[in-house]
Amino acid sequence: MKVIGLTGGIGSGKTTVAQMFQDLGISVYIADDEAKKLMLTPEVQKSIIELLGNEAYQNNQLNRAFIASKVYKDKNLLDKLNKIVHPEVGKHFKNWLMCQKSAYVIKEAAILFENGSYKNCFKTILVMADKNKRISRVIKRDQTNSDKILSIMENQWADEKKMKLADFIIENNADLDSLKTKVYAVHKELIQQISN
Repeated sequence: MKVIGLTGGIGSGKTTVAQMFQDLGISVYIADDEAKKLMLTPEVQKSIIELLGNEAYQNNQLNRAFIASKVYKDKNLLDKLNKIVHPEVGKHFKNWLMCQKSAYVIKEAAILFENGSYKNCFKTILVMADKNKRISRVIKRDQTNSDKILSIMENQWADEKKMKLADFIIENNADLDSLKTKVYAVHKELIQQISN
């Protein structure tokens, strides 16, 4: 089963692109969503509390605002948190992969290049959008402010760096119809490359 990595900075529209692949019958694994679920399992929860303190959870749910406020200011803490969560996501993904039947699968991950997991992908897709467009999308989606978004962007690689590693680049600055057309073109190309 060929794994296609899908990534993009915050607000680039990678989740929308993932949904479009799903509409084409492709199985999609959203690493961040699965990570959040795994962070609620007892053993992971215990490690996170040891790292960040009891405030990391409220009523047995992730205290995402507290966690973000800690890790986005401290690269060292972010690395330690990733070392707890990423191996668990890796194991979960392997098990998920064995049950899939589509022509290929999409693994959507925000830090696909940063954490090196792109090396396990057959091909990679980078979704890109103008910085201002990304900021306004996230403000609308998360009811947040531009300072918070910029601090997240600073912890992600710049698109210029990611472009060097990406096999496909999907620009997402226009309307959904043109995005759909681009996704379909990549899908067709992938089917062709996989069948060769």
